[in-house]
Amino acid sequence: MISLAGRDILHSWSKFVFTGIGLGLLIGVTLSMAGIYRGMIDDARALLGNSGADLWVVQQQTQGPYAESSSLRDDVVRSVRGLSGVARAANVTYLTMQVGRTGHATGADGEVRAMIVGFEPGQPGEPTYLVAGRRLTRGHYEAVADVKAGFALGERIRIRRHDYTVVGLTRRMVSSGGDPMVFIPLKDAQEAQFLKDNDAIVNERARTAANPGLNRPGVPGLLEAVQASQTSNHNVNAVLVQLQPGVAAEDVAATVRRWRHLQAFTLAQMDEILVAKLIATAARQIGMFLVILAVVSAAIVAFIIYTMTLGKIREIAVLKLIGTRNRSIAGMILQQALGLGLIGFVVGTFAALLWAPAFPKYVLLEPADVFTGLVAVMVVCALASTLAIYAALKVDPAAAIGG
Repeated sequence: MISLAGRDILHSWSKFVFTGIGLGLLIGVTLSMAGIYRGMIDDARALLGNSGADLWVVQQQTQGPYAESSSLRDDVVRSVRGLSGVARAANVTYLTMQVGRTGHATGADGEVRAMIVGFEPGQPGEPTYLVAGRRLTRGHYEAVADVKAGFALGERIRIRRHDYTVVGLTRRMVSSGGDPMVFIPLKDAQEAQFLKDNDAIVNERARTAANPGLNRPGVPGLLEAVQASQTSNHNVNAVLVQLQPGVAAEDVAATVRRWRHLQAFTLAQMDEILVAKLIATAARQIGMFLVILAVVSAAIVAFIIYTMTLGKIREIAVLKLIGTRNRSIAGMILQQALGLGLIGFVVGTFAALLWAPAFPKYVLLEPADVFTGLVAVMVVCALASTLAIYAALKVDPAAAIGG
């Protein structure tokens, strides 16, 4: 029996193959969108894993430090360390900003968007491993950066008013938004995040000196004490807590909430905040794109199969004239649609893997997603072939001998 799909491939193989390639590029975009969503989730969970924390202690009535701003006094860590079941606790700050590259002109080429992490060496929050260089050994003006930032060992970078030397490089240390992390000493990070610039400090000192309540003639040293408090800062964004083996994180978190009047989140709760809340809007937007791409793909396949079927009207009429059942004719058209979808899926998967490293955000293509994509493509192609099948079944056998 003559195969409609086989005849079309043999006689018009170039049109069929190039059509499959065009469809494959569209499928590749769809797979890339799914990979971007998976990459966002992986970035968020990498952020949690890299912190090394079992518990996050943040400002009361906030969901910080990643989803919302949070500010604590840095002496809170001492009371947290005294809680039963706590092995280690350390202050940490997070600040997303543009990091300047010393020696580069101001602009897109001379700046890198990064998350600045202030940490205490040897405590939770520091980079877990290095791929080059060394860890911080000085208390000021040294940095460890993720390789995604593009910094080289020994390079000088500017954070706020100070220059830092990159002494170490790490990998997959990124924020929930995919920005590379730059690790600096906690004191430097506190100054970069919370302190005002020099002009603002001078103006604030002038206002303080002009305030009679803070500059009393009979109270020596009061003005100096107030001004000194304006040039120092003792705030952090969170306290990262590591628990002793066997200790339930929720029990310690409940103690913090009840007796320390702070908010505390376990690893599972922080994962839910990042995945279910922080990137929820982006996930819905990507989902809408996937639906639109699926509809467009189905429309393209339907149009292509329908056009190819119309070009074979006489052959279909001949098949009907010699007694071929409608079920066999429908099967031939379905075979053609599935073949086109298979070619498109192979091309799309290869294209998605090829251009994924060029994306600014991390693209993660998991085998389960690829398999789901294959099933979806086959289903879409099968549904898209129904229009062509309907047109083929309506063909009059007399068309085989008619003019």
